[in-house]
Amino acid sequence: MNVTADELAGVVDLFGGLTRPELERALSEAAFRADGSSVDGAALEDAIEDAIAEFALVRYERDGTALLVPGPTAFPTVPDHAEDVPHILEIDRRRLDRDRLGKSTAERFVEAVDAALDGGGTDERLRQLLDVSYDVEAWAPVELTDERRRLEARLE
Repeated sequence: MNVTADELAGVVDLFGGLTRPELERALSEAAFRADGSSVDGAALEDAIEDAIAEFALVRYERDGTALLVPGPTAFPTVPDHAEDVPHILEIDRRRLDRDRLGKSTAERFVEAVDAALDGGGTDERLRQLLDVSYDVEAWAPVELTDERRRLEARLE
């Protein structure tokens, strides 16, 4: 089973947030329910890392547990046969502190901008981050004007 970033966000959204092992287990259940197949662990790991880089998934610390939650660029889509996974896994829906989630996502965004600017990120990556800045601001009560100016200055 191969999944998109939006499908990863859709699965974690069913629960509010999931740890990586829980996400893998949820997708394994969905794949098995769909056609008896399994999840390619390496492909899933790559898909998760790509979704994090694109801000479709964001990391969130809750009670000392690292969760993945839908991020500001995600359009959460539940994959076929995954809608019953919450009942199968028996994981209660997790509630998130939206202010704390917004703040940690903004901090992660600043780190991504710093890395792109310091590491000579491609114009494509800089434009992507510029677009993401608007998504983050619409998604959380944060201000990213300074980072946007830095990106725009590099792109000029």
